[in-house]
Amino acid sequence: MERGLLWLPLLVLFFGLAWAGWNEFRKVEAYQRWAKGFDRAKYDILAVLGQRGDRLVWGKSSRTGVVEMQEFSLTEVTAIEVEVNGNPINEAHPPKSSRTVSLCFQRGEAGPIQVPFTEISLALKWAQALRSLDPETGQPKQVSPNS
Repeated sequence: MERGLLWLPLLVLFFGLAWAGWNEFRKVEAYQRWAKGFDRAKYDILAVLGQRGDRLVWGKSSRTGVVEMQEFSLTEVTAIEVEVNGNPINEAHPPKSSRTVSLCFQRGEAGPIQVPFTEISLALKWAQALRSLDPETGQPKQVSPNS
């Protein structure tokens, strides 16, 4: 009887971990269905982000799909910054660790939009990729052979 009572917490822990894994698997499946319509997309536990042409869509992943979606155009954006712990960083020398990371889209009077990220390196890659796009078309900027 005592042995059974000792194993009961382990059994409960096993079922809890199995449920959490299934829950995360369903979130990733829902994200994959959502991301099919985008040129570029990212998933992490904090947020999902998709880019199609000059439009950016972001929200939170759930088992049923993406919720709390927001959408805006790159034509509205005046600057793209990576913020760590609420402060813009020097991208040439990013910090090694942080509590919070976000990609901040400055939009003039409309106010900034902050998309949370889990990794500084991923936020830096997105910032560089989005800066390399022509804001009017959302396509990579054309480099003239004379420049």
